Amino acid sequence: MSTISSFPDRLSSGYQAFLSGRFPAERTRFRQLAEKGQNPEIMVIGCCDSRVAPELIFDAGPGEMFVLRNVANLVPPYQPDSHYHGTSSAIEFAVNGLNVKHIVVMGHASCGGIRSYYDDAEPLAKGDFIGKWMSQISSTANQLKFSGKDRAGDLRLLELAVVEHSLHNLMTFPYIRQRVQRGELQLHGAYFGVATGLLFVRDPETGEFHPCGDTPVPQDGEAA
Repeated sequence: MSTISSFPDRLSSGYQAFLSGRFPAERTRFRQLAEKGQNPEIMVIGCCDSRVAPELIFDAGPGEMFVLRNVANLVPPYQPDSHYHGTSSAIEFAVNGLNVKHIVVMGHASCGGIRSYYDDAEPLAKGDFIGKWMSQISSTANQLKFSGKDRAGDLRLLELAVVEHSLHNLMTFPYIRQRVQRGELQLHGAYFGVATGLLFVRDPETGEFHPCGDTPVPQDGEAA
C-alpha cells in the first residue's frame, strides 16, 4: 500500500472541508502570515491530550497563539546541557524569537499522565520516556496532602499543582525571569474541565483558581 493511499480518510476529508470552507474565508490572513511571518503575543503550554485543543478552547484563528503541547503540560527546569530539550527549545523560541507577552500553562481534568502517576500505575505506554517524564512531578506531589478517600478530588489537586509546578519552572529560565521582572512578560495558569467546558484561571496573588470571566460557578461534580 502506498504512503498516499494509506493517509487517513478523516484527515483527507477534513482538509477538503478546510480548503472549501475556512481557508477561503481567511485567505488574506494566511497570505499575510506567509509573507510577514508569525507574531503571536500569547504562548499556550498545554497537554497533548486529544480532548484539550487550545485553538478550539480559545476560539483562536491562524497566527494568534504559539502552542506547545506535551504529556501533562509540564515545563522542566532550565537545564542547558548536551541533551535534547524539545519543550525548552519551544519556550526559548517563543520568548526570545517571537517576544510573546504572555505564557499560559493550561492543565485539564482527567489527565491520563497525572492519573497514572497518582495510581502508581505502569506508564501509559511501554517504553523509555513517559515514566521518566512524569517522575519530574515527584517533589510537587510529595508536598500535597491527599485525602486518600476522594480520588477525584486528589487528582484535581495534583492537576492544579502541576500547573503551579510548571509556572515555577518557567521562572528558572533566566530570560523569562528577567522579562517578568521588567514587566515585559506575564505568566498565567489555567485549568480546563473536559466534561463541562469550564475554564478556571489562576489568581497570581493567591494561587487559587477561579472561573474565567462570566463563567457561572459550577455545581458539585461539574468542575472536572
